[in-house]
Amino acid sequence: MISPKLKKAAENNAELVAMRPLPKETLKSLRAFYRVGLTYSSNAIEGNSLTETETKVVIEDGLTIGGKPLRDVYEALGHAKAYDKIHLLAKHKSLEESDILNLHKLFYQLIDKENAGKYRTVPVFISGSHYALTPPQKIPAEMKKFVEWFNKNEPKMNTVEFAAKAHQKFVFIHPFVDGNGRVARLIMNLALLRGEYTVAIIPAIRRMEYVAALEAAHKDIATFVDFIADCVVSTQEDLLRLLKNSGGVKTPNGGVNKKTGGGVNLQNKILQEIKNNGGLNAPSLASRLSLSLRTVQRYLKELTESKKIEFRGAPKNGGYHLR
Repeated sequence: MISPKLKKAAENNAELVAMRPLPKETLKSLRAFYRVGLTYSSNAIEGNSLTETETKVVIEDGLTIGGKPLRDVYEALGHAKAYDKIHLLAKHKSLEESDILNLHKLFYQLIDKENAGKYRTVPVFISGSHYALTPPQKIPAEMKKFVEWFNKNEPKMNTVEFAAKAHQKFVFIHPFVDGNGRVARLIMNLALLRGEYTVAIIPAIRRMEYVAALEAAHKDIATFVDFIADCVVSTQEDLLRLLKNSGGVKTPNGGVNKKTGGGVNLQNKILQEIKNNGGLNAPSLASRLSLSLRTVQRYLKELTESKKIEFRGAPKNGGYHLR
């Protein structure tokens, strides 16, 4: 049974999806907004001393901050680059092990070039935790299993639950000498983006709650999933307020939708597009609806299995039609 917080996250997401497509300028400004917010919060959780304003100055203006450690500046610059990368990875069909290594390299190369994008070869420990981490000799095999799990379960699970479990599984492996928490949160947000959700911010002020929920996940992951779902909902509601207070939300027909009431079902949007333009393939539908290919493929599979649509023609040039 889906938890109340997961249900609320799905309802909020439906409302946000109903507001699409947003103007290009709005999308650009939102991505920049979260580039700063996510970089600041994820680094602050790990003890980075930069304020949100200082983080913005560093990553947007390229300036250092007097009196602040150079490492803190490097962490901000590296995280911003890795944030940009997850938006590109969200469009890929699957996650590769090399993608994770690259995320760590982007984040860590200014801090420690020798270990950036490379699995650790030494044991590490988490202060305050009662559980051992993966021994270095087992990391390559465990990371291969993680990537296989990610690609196998992504189409099957609730997006927010999947994102939380991806975070938990990765951080329990702890494959790098440093930066594991930040990469885990990037992977979590990559999973959200690939599921047509917005990114989620874990506020630094909730660090103790976050760490406790993650520690409890060694025995029962439900508390951690609930915590992540709560962060997703909070971020969504902040975004909904921003969009609604910016002058109303434009609907596809050009009107203003002041209250979407839970949004429209993505499945219905895809069905309507197929009805209006029979013969479209998955990439064409994804482009027309401003959705990721993976999401469209998941819904096409569900619609085909429920016998609402069918694929006609050869795999390369055929398309979907209503039954």
